[in-house]
Amino acid sequence: MRGAVLVALAATVGNLLQGWDNSTIAGSIPYIKKELNLQSQPAVEGLIVAMSIIGGTTITTFSGTVSDIFGRRPMLIMSSILYLLSSIIILWASNVYVLLLARLLDGFGVGLAVTLVPLYISETAPSEMRGQLNTLPQFMGSGGMFLSYCMVFFMSMMDSPSWRLMLGTLSIPAVIYLALTLFFLPESPRWLVSKGKMIEAKQVLQRLRGREDVSGELALLLEGLGVGTETTIEEYIIGPANEITGETDAKEQVKLYGPEEGVSWIAKPVTAGFSSLGMLSRNGSLANQTVPLMDPLVTLFGSVHENMPTTGSTRSFLFPNTASMVSVGENHGRNEQWDEEGDKDGEDSYPEGSRADSDDNLRSPLLSHQHSSMEKGISHWRTSSLVNSGEEGAMGIGGGWQLAYKWSEKIGKDGRKEGGLQRIYLHQEGTIGSQKHSVASSAGIDIPEDEFVQAAALVSLPAVCSKDILGQASQGLAAIHPSEIAAKGPSCGDLFEPGVKRALIVGVGLQILQQVAGINGVLYYTPQILEQAGVVVLLSSLGLSSASASYLMSILTTFLMLPCIFLAMRLMDVSGRRSILLYTIPILVASLLAFVLGSIVTMDSSLKAVISTGSVMIYLSCFVMGFGVIPNILCAEIFPTRVRGICITICSLTYWIGNITITYSLPVMLNFFGLSGVFTIYAIGCAVSWIFVFLKVPETKGMPLEVITEFFAVGSKND
Repeated sequence: MRGAVLVALAATVGNLLQGWDNSTIAGSIPYIKKELNLQSQPAVEGLIVAMSIIGGTTITTFSGTVSDIFGRRPMLIMSSILYLLSSIIILWASNVYVLLLARLLDGFGVGLAVTLVPLYISETAPSEMRGQLNTLPQFMGSGGMFLSYCMVFFMSMMDSPSWRLMLGTLSIPAVIYLALTLFFLPESPRWLVSKGKMIEAKQVLQRLRGREDVSGELALLLEGLGVGTETTIEEYIIGPANEITGETDAKEQVKLYGPEEGVSWIAKPVTAGFSSLGMLSRNGSLANQTVPLMDPLVTLFGSVHENMPTTGSTRSFLFPNTASMVSVGENHGRNEQWDEEGDKDGEDSYPEGSRADSDDNLRSPLLSHQHSSMEKGISHWRTSSLVNSGEEGAMGIGGGWQLAYKWSEKIGKDGRKEGGLQRIYLHQEGTIGSQKHSVASSAGIDIPEDEFVQAAALVSLPAVCSKDILGQASQGLAAIHPSEIAAKGPSCGDLFEPGVKRALIVGVGLQILQQVAGINGVLYYTPQILEQAGVVVLLSSLGLSSASASYLMSILTTFLMLPCIFLAMRLMDVSGRRSILLYTIPILVASLLAFVLGSIVTMDSSLKAVISTGSVMIYLSCFVMGFGVIPNILCAEIFPTRVRGICITICSLTYWIGNITITYSLPVMLNFFGLSGVFTIYAIGCAVSWIFVFLKVPETKGMPLEVITEFFAVGSKND
């Protein structure tokens, strides 16, 4: 996964610039006030700081939608250009108006980076390390703050510090960022698939994953174009095809091909369930909540992680080398190849019109109609390799999930047979063990000891076979092409799908509560806050001025953030997003209350300074571990591909509006409530945040993005 890691590192240079800018403006404000005579104009001072946030808010209103149209990479290039342009203008800023213009352009660059970098990383990273890589923006942002405060500290030791030089040095890393976006970053493979550019998407995936066979993940990305509205949970018993027998209708069987020639497995549905997912589906998750008011989605997601098979087991994942699927009911030839440039077997069934309009001259649709075989309940998945013993299975889509398809038939109201292709996300929940006889018997299945596993499945219409798409095609599945799916595009109605609405509640709620916790106000005014907290007492023996002493403490604070973020990075895909939030938020509350007590209780000035400064440092360090990074990670994970851009825009707008409110109001709040009062408000906000996370925020670690959105769909269908 070296390619994915390097791409994520390059993209997060934009976040390094954001952190650099945040710290530089905080350190340069005293010198700006002095030179431009703003001591008696606190509103202008606040506007200089907030202008970057205003710019970020403005561009965020359309950044997601524009990135859906033109791509993620062009928007990141634009971000680097805006960073560079703003820093150059600041070097020649002669008055406050030019400074405000430069800060506005800087805000445009910040807004694009903050909005799109987490989205870009989520769409390029493998699910097993997506949380780890999406913690890099916070790490790079804090690294930028550390480097910037070091620069401001040494410049503050000069006889005549120049605020123009402080702010203008941003141009140096901005040039590096521009070069990386232009010559190194690829386009998001999910965006390429959404536009029907399948060959380009395959090439990017091969570069990111470091392997040739990426057909399984390419299929997953295509499925992500749909917004699940009819998802159901089913249960299966899976075993070797030559050993699993029973009374189940052959048309309901899903054949899974293994890594060795001639080896395959059969997945058979059961009605008497064993999986926690199935039990939640049958019995109703609301009725089985052990915690009042807890969202059923939290329980639904949690059941997946609780039932992951034991690591190291011979069946710890569903056939870890499974390379392809599926045929239903019959075993067809296994040497079919997916040829992007020409489909020799299915040439006649592919319409000329589709060829002419096809992006990248893609000649073969992902699903091939095998003439009359569909009437017999047979469908094929074409992949680049059906036998792939050297790597993890091409149809393994991460987190123990497998992608399959089946053809389902039922009798309609008019008595006629109705059939349709269905997509299946299979997830192993361990071996049956002692449940073997009861479960197998109820399913009508006879399977030898220790030769089968239990699995839960999310079943829905595939993106290539949705009602809307089928209505556009007059020649069957063979006429369906990814570019036709992309042409449908997002609609406002998609935002009102129950799963999307529930995801928006989680995303917007986290962004609001992140701001209520007050982090941006603390970051922007860290030097002043530390100075008022009495930090000068601790450093008076060094002979530093009060301003230089506060900058030195800021250096120490941001430096201590880095190991905390690194620890969070290591835990993000192990402990999970939800657990980290639930453990770190109480520490935020405790540190804020310690600051308040240290401020109101009479004590020695040195002890007071230690308590106040330590509280701020602990607050910032723990915040960046959890609440600072996880809201952006979750917002980039929980929305379907088709509406991800516009939903990210909504969440980002929430972030920026809260950012403006907190930053612009902090000076007023400090004057009215004092530091103790402000920190008390922040502590209350953190306590409310913990309750929200506990009741509403599910765990998404290790799950493919497309599976996450399906869970939101199935968990919200009763809304």
